[in-house]
Amino acid sequence: MAQTTSLHCRVVEGKDLPAKDVSGSSDPYCLLKVDNEVVARTATVWRSLNPFWGEEYTLRLPLGFQRLAVYVLDEDTVGHDDVIGKISLSREQILSEPRGIDGWLSLAPVEPDEEVQGEIHVELRVPQRRGPRALRCRLVEARDLAPRDLSGTSDPFARVSCCGRTLETAVVKKTRFPRWDEVLEFELPAGELGEAVLSVEVWDWDIVGKNDFLGRVEFPLDAVCKAPTKGWFPLLPFPSTAEDAGPKTSRHWPSWRRSARWRAGRTWPPSW
Repeated sequence: MAQTTSLHCRVVEGKDLPAKDVSGSSDPYCLLKVDNEVVARTATVWRSLNPFWGEEYTLRLPLGFQRLAVYVLDEDTVGHDDVIGKISLSREQILSEPRGIDGWLSLAPVEPDEEVQGEIHVELRVPQRRGPRALRCRLVEARDLAPRDLSGTSDPFARVSCCGRTLETAVVKKTRFPRWDEVLEFELPAGELGEAVLSVEVWDWDIVGKNDFLGRVEFPLDAVCKAPTKGWFPLLPFPSTAEDAGPKTSRHWPSWRRSARWRAGRTWPPSW
């Protein structure tokens, strides 16, 4: 049986939050995540830039948890909720304060393209055959993807780009562990491939608004042509200099900093 510990949190209030609605206000609420898993949600405070929540939680966490994050969001009745900012505390930071953390903490901006997690199972090979070379890309499945929907899941699909052509898999609804098992084929140009790559991106499909980025991985074509490549590969964020990909890309939040008040107390097992 896995060992757990208790973490007592009080989400008290926020101040001077940015206005996300056309009315000049916001409808803020908080999500508490432990290692990217949502463990609690506060109520929404409507039409306020200085919300008071005053909510307390006692969280049962695995002893080996790595990070607690508090995300502040603006609730929208249509489309995606807007991310206002986050507080992220590592296990080491929490342990270093025996009396707990009590005070105002600054919210950090959230870049959705950096909020990635999970792995994708890919098989790549160039079959030996007459005629033009072709690369066969089998998208098998993915696991532990970041939740992008309020349901705590996503609607993932994969987008593969190679040699100027882009193909997509089907969308798998309401899961963080999609299985596609689709083969996409790309014709390769003759001659040396140089630094050309095959890019695999995973996105969360949305019927309203923009699709959300879930992660990416790249494979040098020169290496794939020499030997088949297969296995599980960790999803990575977009490079900071990369442009948004595709006609429907994830949002970029403004680079601001605001404050939110967050209190935390703890009760640790003797083994800690």
